[in-house]
Amino acid sequence: MLRAEVLATGGHVPSRVISNDYFNYLVDDAESWIHSRTGIRERRFVEEGESTSDLATTAALLALENGNIDPLDLDCIIVATSTPDMILPATACMVQKNIGAENAFAFDMNAVCSSFIYGLEVADNLIRSGKYRRVLLIGADTYSKILDFDDKGSAPLFGDGAGAMILGATETGKGVLQSVMKSDGKGWELIQVPSSGSRRPITAETIAQKENTFKMAGKSVFIFATDVIPSIIEDLAAKGGVKPDDIDYIIPHQANVRIIDYIFKKTGIPKEKFLLNLDRFGNTAAASVGLALDENRRNGTIKPGDLVLMMGFGGGLSWGGVLIQF
Repeated sequence: MLRAEVLATGGHVPSRVISNDYFNYLVDDAESWIHSRTGIRERRFVEEGESTSDLATTAALLALENGNIDPLDLDCIIVATSTPDMILPATACMVQKNIGAENAFAFDMNAVCSSFIYGLEVADNLIRSGKYRRVLLIGADTYSKILDFDDKGSAPLFGDGAGAMILGATETGKGVLQSVMKSDGKGWELIQVPSSGSRRPITAETIAQKENTFKMAGKSVFIFATDVIPSIIEDLAAKGGVKPDDIDYIIPHQANVRIIDYIFKKTGIPKEKFLLNLDRFGNTAAASVGLALDENRRNGTIKPGDLVLMMGFGGGLSWGGVLIQF
């Protein structure tokens, strides 16, 4: 059976480190206040003039280098993001130019913080179709560009970054084994940037009201996440014919350590199986899963033969997971 296997990964975050103390103007002792509620110690923000395509390009080049892959051998480029460089054209086309992947077709995908997992589902199916052999998937976001820095409920949560993965066709039995993808449009209002498109175009009035910045109903999103994550694990294990205990590692969307604490207590899966980096990078949205995967492949935590579950959840509402044999 033709499947998509992970050939290479790459990850990149900006050099500008933003500690919790940066937010002392919002709350007293921001370090303690933020860390106790989220598990975040610091995050990275792009410099003025840096964009999502810049981060995505660097992550892509690292993945190509790590896999010793010629960009001309790529058939497709998917950039998973909700903070594109501009509303059009696709950020993926900018990355295509930057890396010299002249033979690929390129497009963007937006499922907010689920974007990388959704993109992985599409990449896997492109390869399973038999028409395409190598797909570059990049999750990249620069939420520092859309945050309301007067909102203590969301501004300290996010950081910027990019995680890349190159998938190739295989018949070895490893690679993407199973996937689960879900959405619930009834919850679309819980996570949004109200003034950012044709529904409510950006005007001087909407800018003055900060409607062009990120809004989230935090408590409702927490309830949503803690409800769907256990079901993702159970569904994927059942579809893959394994028990949750058989899964070597879980890479969740890096949103809030409280969510992860709740999940491992509810499922009984040891906390050390959850691979996290949000203490250093915050919630990097579409980049979070790819960044954590790359880091844990490079440091030797994830080894050949390991069974890894990757999952995301976010605006839409959207959620999903993928089970991969490395």
